[in-house]
Amino acid sequence: MTRVEPGLPFPHKSAELSAGVIRYRDEGEGPPLVFVHGALVNGLLWRKVTPPLVAAGYRCIVPDWPLGGHSAPMKPGADLTFPGLARLVDEFLAALDLRDVILVGNDTGGALCQYVVTAHPERIGRLVLTNCDAFEVFPPLLLRYIVWGARMPGFVGLMGTLLRFRALHFLPFTLGWLVKRRPPREVVDAYLTPVMTDPAVRRDLEKVLRGASRRDLAAVGERLRGFARPVLLTWAPEDRLFPMDLAARLAARFPDAPIRAVPDSYTFVPEDQPLLLAELIDGFLREPLARAA
Repeated sequence: MTRVEPGLPFPHKSAELSAGVIRYRDEGEGPPLVFVHGALVNGLLWRKVTPPLVAAGYRCIVPDWPLGGHSAPMKPGADLTFPGLARLVDEFLAALDLRDVILVGNDTGGALCQYVVTAHPERIGRLVLTNCDAFEVFPPLLLRYIVWGARMPGFVGLMGTLLRFRALHFLPFTLGWLVKRRPPREVVDAYLTPVMTDPAVRRDLEKVLRGASRRDLAAVGERLRGFARPVLLTWAPEDRLFPMDLAARLAARFPDAPIRAVPDSYTFVPEDQPLLLAELIDGFLREPLARAA
């Protein structure tokens, strides 16, 4: 069941799932693209990617996943390990009766997409990964302190308090090495305010961080060979956290996974190069039609 949620930056709907409410935007008509952001951001990450794709004839569905930037906390008993999050994605797709979905992931969301396509591939038609965690890089070394810290009582609360200081937002160990072009202040506030102000969101984020396992993601990486549908890797060579050799290792796990370089960008390709990313996705989705013609 879905309903319109008032008072949010964009018109949102909400889906009632077993773990709680997922708020999402749903725009356009055509083949469905479902977007998966990373930790401590939300669906606003894709705000400049979706308009050209909607104009090109796609349906763009942009949820706020429970990764720390969400405004609707999950139920206290929700399973927010990455296998649990993958089940949540699959349940969301089923709730909207989506099939042959193009799943698009960035950063931590790219890791979550890998869990989805290996454990719940039935509704997935294609996969697009931008710079993201993979194999033993989960999270990258510079940000690993967050996962270690989340195992300490009170750490996520302290992090939420420190993020109130805007001077910390774009240091290398926060957002500084993730995005080359700083988003508007109101967007950064929308990303970070939930974890700064809502104890239930901090509880959800703590669960997610405690569930991040390099060993488990490395095992998922080996199972990617079983996903035989088309894959596109759009990767920023300048990224200091997820280098190009990680993209090459991912590409080797799939039977059909070209790599397209995205210049002048860091990890957050949807923030730094949204129009190019939309163009690459559109071209990728039209390639079979071009070959058939």
